[in-house]
Amino acid sequence: MIETTGDDRAFPPALAEVARVEFEYEEDEGVDFEPYDAFDSAEETTDWLRNWTGNHELDGAAYRVFGQDGTGGLAALWFARPGRPLAEQPVVFLGSEGERGVVAGSLSDFLWVLADGVGPLEIVEFEQYEGRPNPALAQLAERHATTPRRTAREIVTAAQADFPTFSEDIDALCR
Repeated sequence: MIETTGDDRAFPPALAEVARVEFEYEEDEGVDFEPYDAFDSAEETTDWLRNWTGNHELDGAAYRVFGQDGTGGLAALWFARPGRPLAEQPVVFLGSEGERGVVAGSLSDFLWVLADGVGPLEIVEFEQYEGRPNPALAQLAERHATTPRRTAREIVTAAQADFPTFSEDIDALCR
C-alpha cells in the first residue's frame, strides 16, 4: 500500500487555474479533458477505485482525483513518493475501460504536458505526445511550474521510467 501524507484535500492553485481553461475537443482532435475545481472526496475516490478494480477492500487514500475525460476516465495525483508534498507526486490516468498509466512525474510537469496540447487520455490510450500547443496553458505553466519546460514526450518518458511497475501494481489490486 502506498503511504499518504494525510488527508490533504487542499486544491493546488495551479489546478484551480487549469479548471478555468476551456479544453477544445472535436472528433478525435484536441484534448479530451474536463478538469475539476476541487478534488473528489475521499468517499467518491474510494467508491470509484473499488468498482474500477473489483476489490472492495481498497481505499482511495493514495489518489487525489482532479479531472476526467468524456468517458469517465480519471486523472489523479498519486501518492507514490512518501513524505513529499502533493505537487511533487506523479499524475496518473485510470481509464474507464481499464487503461492506466503514468502521465507526468509531478503537477509541474503535468502543466507542461497540457501546454503542449495533450492530455492524460491521449497519452495513455493513444500514446499521443504532440498536439496543438495551448498558449493560455503555456502561460499558466510559466507562472506555476517549478520544473523546466520539456516536451510532453520527454516528461512522459521520464515519469514512466520513474514508475515502471505502475500498471502491474494496479493489476495486483484487481480481483
